[in-house]
Amino acid sequence: MIGLTSLWTNGRTAVAPELDRRRAVFVLGKIDEILSWEKTKEQEKDARFVELGECLCEVRSKQYWRLEKLKSFEEFLEKRFPDSRRKAYYLMAIHEHLPRIPKHQLREVGWSKAVELVKVARREGEEFDCATWLHRAKELPKEGFKVEVERHLTGKDVESWEIIYFKLFRSQLPVVEKAIETAGLMLGTDKSRGYCLEMICADFLAGANYGDTQS
Repeated sequence: MIGLTSLWTNGRTAVAPELDRRRAVFVLGKIDEILSWEKTKEQEKDARFVELGECLCEVRSKQYWRLEKLKSFEEFLEKRFPDSRRKAYYLMAIHEHLPRIPKHQLREVGWSKAVELVKVARREGEEFDCATWLHRAKELPKEGFKVEVERHLTGKDVESWEIIYFKLFRSQLPVVEKAIETAGLMLGTDKSRGYCLEMICADFLAGANYGDTQS
């Protein structure tokens, strides 16, 4: 598992990298600064996702989590991302798989579209046409770009869709997000949030007794 202080490589225990304490303090502080900044800047949330992903990758590769006496990188993520570690891995994937796209252009398209770009980059490797896909990401709305990526990866036209809006109180958001995240872990991380919500609703309907509600 990535993040352990020692890994087995070809039958031998790999030596953990030497800890640069000064650099570790700087990078860990930068991560905390960004996360704190996001909480207070609701209208500009996720604007620093490129920088955050880069810092997280460095923490993992250099094992800076050891500075806080933690046992693994996973434990570090549990501490910094208590609600969802998946987003942290998305941000790191953006940094690792889209190095040819300038950071300012990634910030322009946003992290959710960048995640879709990662899917194409993983599939195509060195053949990834980043200029063309970046242009599509800029031109298409978020959901439309997801459909374009899905069509490219599967070769199939996806089912028509609609965006549904409804209001949630802030106190309700953690419950809804946790339910969708849990469903995603059970159903597979490749499933969309819409599909996960559909399965949650289907499960509720399967357990509901409509006749009892009418009596």
